[in-house]
Amino acid sequence: MSLYKKVVNREEQISVVGLGYVGMPIAVAFAKKVNVIGFDLNAHKIGQYKNGIDPTNEVGDEAIAKTTVEFTTDETKLQEAKFHIVAVPTPINADKTPDLRPIEGVSATIGRNLTKGSIVVYESTVYPGVTEDICIPILEKESGLKCGVDFKVGYSPERINPGDKVHRLENIIKIVSGTDNEALEEIAKIYELVIEVGVHRASSIKVAEAAKVVENSQRDINIAFMNELAMVFDRMGIDTQEVVNAMNTKWNALKFNPGLVGGHCIGVDPYYFIYEAEKLGYHSQIILSGRKINDGMGEFVADAIIKKLILANKVVKQAKVVILGITFKENCPDTRNSKVEDIIKRLNEYNIDPIIVDPYADPVDAKHEYGVDLIPLDMINDADCLVFAVAHDMFRDMKVEQLDGLFGEFPNEEKVIVDVKSILDKDMIEKCGYSYWRL
Repeated sequence: MSLYKKVVNREEQISVVGLGYVGMPIAVAFAKKVNVIGFDLNAHKIGQYKNGIDPTNEVGDEAIAKTTVEFTTDETKLQEAKFHIVAVPTPINADKTPDLRPIEGVSATIGRNLTKGSIVVYESTVYPGVTEDICIPILEKESGLKCGVDFKVGYSPERINPGDKVHRLENIIKIVSGTDNEALEEIAKIYELVIEVGVHRASSIKVAEAAKVVENSQRDINIAFMNELAMVFDRMGIDTQEVVNAMNTKWNALKFNPGLVGGHCIGVDPYYFIYEAEKLGYHSQIILSGRKINDGMGEFVADAIIKKLILANKVVKQAKVVILGITFKENCPDTRNSKVEDIIKRLNEYNIDPIIVDPYADPVDAKHEYGVDLIPLDMINDADCLVFAVAHDMFRDMKVEQLDGLFGEFPNEEKVIVDVKSILDKDMIEKCGYSYWRL
């Protein structure tokens, strides 16, 4: 009997290793069909899940409370599963090289608990070759088993978009691959249990790995182009958003916008591709240039803030700057690799210590990752400058009266608004006399 049939008949279990924004929704989805063990080293996170709390807001507290996933921090429980899904982060080091320690560590953990007849599927973003050249040797060493004989491996890149309630796990085509055709078919059938729109069978693991890094690199390059335009148009005195709106009237416009590019995918994946290319003697030109542009946008925005403060007759060192949003994207609590940090650091160079407001972010995460204390919005009433850095619905829906209440008592032309995400009504804001700038 195939592993797929045994899993469906609940004779064997699936394990999901790494229960963050990617792993947890996968575990919950599979648990509606089969038996699932959810493993994570973070005891606090596991405790929240067991108590029916979803700190990611990806599936919601009710779904977590109802799920049959067996949440655990005990790695020996992995011995009870035969199909392992790996969903740990793959960050970059300070020098922009891949940090493979999380995926190497989880490979060792699974290897110690791997049994004959198992399949291990990696979802973590890596450069082509990592699964076969780095992960499989670790699995073999720790388990004493032989890949292709005692167990098999696959790669199926995650495509979940944190905070997106439209493009969900179930309706995003899943790329799957395996070490051989038998593994590929088993992996495809098991994923088809939860992927309603079906799967795409890649010809090899390296093809699947490459597809993931290049789809995010492509997006990164397109945003970099818009960011470069924004910097040039700012010098020309042309409103970038008005240009974008005009351009988007053409049927084949790609509809990208300038902005901060952070998060755990688009701001990271291109560096994995660049790293492997350079190892092979090829120096990236387009991808690396795009990365440099996007990595510099935080400083560009911060310098625009300083310029607007000066033009509004503010004493820069004494200015009270309030940044609205620190997560890497709107309506999502995920603060990983948020480029708002670059704005903060640049303002610190001008001796400005901005106040950070974000009702979506976890205060503990914000403090741990960026050393900032989040302040409730209702405590802001004397700002000199408001920086809309993240397009949370709460910020997008603000009325003029609410905005005005956040400023100090001085003329509107001395009240600075920097709209990084272009979420405010420019005509209305300028009609009220505020000093307004948008990317």
